Formats: sequence, C-alpha cells, structure tokens
Amino acid sequence: MIDASFWKNKKVLITGHTGFKGSWLCLWLHALGANVTGFSLAPPTTPSLFECAGVEKLVHSIIGDVRSQERVQEAIFQARPDIVIHMAAQPLVRYSYAHPVETFSVNVLGTVHVLEAVREAVDSGIAIRAVINVTTDKCYENKEWSWGYRENDRLGGFDPYSNSKACSELVTMSYRHSFFPAGSYTSHRVALASARAGNVIGGGDWAQDRLIPDCIRAIKEGRKIKIRNPGAIRPWQHVLEPLRGYLMLAQKMWEEGSAFAQSWNFGPEDGDAKPVEWLVEKLCASWGESPGCERDTDSTWHEAHYLKLDCSLAKSLLGWKPLWSIEQALDRVVEWNQAYLRGADMRAVSLTQIERFMREAAG
Repeated sequence: MIDASFWKNKKVLITGHTGFKGSWLCLWLHALGANVTGFSLAPPTTPSLFECAGVEKLVHSIIGDVRSQERVQEAIFQARPDIVIHMAAQPLVRYSYAHPVETFSVNVLGTVHVLEAVREAVDSGIAIRAVINVTTDKCYENKEWSWGYRENDRLGGFDPYSNSKACSELVTMSYRHSFFPAGSYTSHRVALASARAGNVIGGGDWAQDRLIPDCIRAIKEGRKIKIRNPGAIRPWQHVLEPLRGYLMLAQKMWEEGSAFAQSWNFGPEDGDAKPVEWLVEKLCASWGESPGCERDTDSTWHEAHYLKLDCSLAKSLLGWKPLWSIEQALDRVVEWNQAYLRGADMRAVSLTQIERFMREAAG
C-alpha cells in the first residue's frame, strides 16, 4: 500500500515530468500531498497528458535538458529534494535507430548528470535520502527465454535504446558503489536504486511508434491498424502499476536505506505477457469498434520477440504485486481516451483512476 502520511510535504524532484509516465506520477504525488518539482524538456507530444490534465498547475516546473550538467545541478540545488526519481529519457526504440547519438547522450550522460548533481548537492548539505533511476525491461541481454529475467541477469540490449538503458544501469551501479556505498552514512546518506518496468499502457499516451496510441489513432481515423510484429510477446501493464512500485520503493529506501539500494523489476503476472495481436484485438473489443489490422512492412529494425520479467524480489521484499489484469488495464485506457474525446475534465478523470487504483490496492 501507499502510505499517504509518508508523502505529505515530502519534496520530490522528478526528471521527465512532462512525459507520459512523469505526468501520471506528478498527479499521484500531488494527490498524496507531496511538493513536486519537475525538470524536463517541454511536453514531447501535442496533445499531452501534462497539458490536458493541467499538471503544470500542480508542480513547480523547470524546463531544461538533462544533457546539461549545469542545468540539472541548478534544478536540484533549487528544489532541495528529499527524494529524486529520474525518468527523463529518449524512450522509443525505432527513434533510437535513427538518432543513436541523441539516445545515448540523453539516456547515459543524462543519468551521469543527475547522479553527479545529487552527489554534489549532498556534499553541500542537501539531505537527499533516496534516488531511483527508472530504466526498462529491455535493459537485459535478451535470449528469448520463456521465463522472466531476474535483476541479476546479464545486461545488454540490441538496439540503441535498449543498450543505452543497460549503460544507464551500469552508471547507476558505479555511482552506488563508488559514491553511495552500502552501509556508509558518513558523507553520503543516499540510497540509490534502479527500477525496470515492463511495457506500460494508460490514458494520455500520444507517442509515435507505441502500440496503444497507434491503435487508438487508427480507430479514430477509420483506417486499419498497422502491426509490426503481431506475434511478439511483451509484459503489458497499466502505468499505475510500476509507479506504485516506485513509490513503495522510495519509502523503503528512505526508511531503511541501503538495504533496498539495488535493481528492481516491476512487471505484470506471467499470464499478462501477451502477443501484440491479442492486445490489439482486446483493445478493439473494449472500444467497441475494430477497423481491422494489417502488417507493417516498412519496419526492418530488429525487435525482441519474447520478453518477460521475474518480479519475485519486489513481491517478497516490498510487498508489491500487480493489481489490474491486462483486460482491466485496457478497459481503463479505453475509459480515459473516450472521456477525452467527449471533452471531459482529464485531470479529474485521471485522479479518479488513481483513487480507484489505490482503493483496490488497499483491499
């Protein structure tokens, strides 16, 4: 469960707060009473959840680039956070093939800049206690196993995006051992962890080259849905699932320090790792309309066929487990997007979904 009393008045810095996951996290933390500062580029899409839910009115928003060490340091010294959640990234696989230098610069050097700024801030007396670097399930060296990857499995990544996230994990490991060593609370009282989530879905995602947004655009425009790899199996989950994991992890790190400073998987139950084609059919059934599908023959880039996470560690040590099935998650996506098309108050819709999720998590 999320302890609302813990988050009341906590100062939280989120990088990437204008993105899809970052905007949902800002809404949730604001609802819990936290004081949120965001550092990010402008929203990456138009429309965006950040704008349509009025997230900018709920947080102190700093527009900046994690590729600038100076700007990152200024933001952290200005926010003086208790907790840092680093989510800023170039998050798209196909984009990374076309822009590999940008992808590695944002995802690797951006992580270095954030962790270095944390180190300098703590040396200057700012009491940062917990830092989470959010990466991806794609950071593992994918061997197309039928079982889920565990946190100690080998890192890798074929495409520039996946590989850059594996590099970001190695940067995190280096800073943890070099500057925030386990059990050392002399000069640096910082617990540093990384979080690896599955393929997230949810309302407010308008990114290009993501399955759910591409499907909804096709449905609205009355054209066939293009699918690159219909048989590819992914660990689909609603965006609130890993965010809940990050919040639970941050609290544990704050309270118990280095005991939780490691890598963590947050993915769905095994039965919710479904093929792309299955997901598209279920989404269309929930929407109540199906324009049909066709194979996207324009894609020649390598993509993994099978990917699954083992989340035993989070279940046993954090008490975290997935709440919504993939069918329930798809229903929430449809609910959100159809409300948006009706012109509803999307902050209210989003907060209602968060409140429902928290109620169900509480039993």
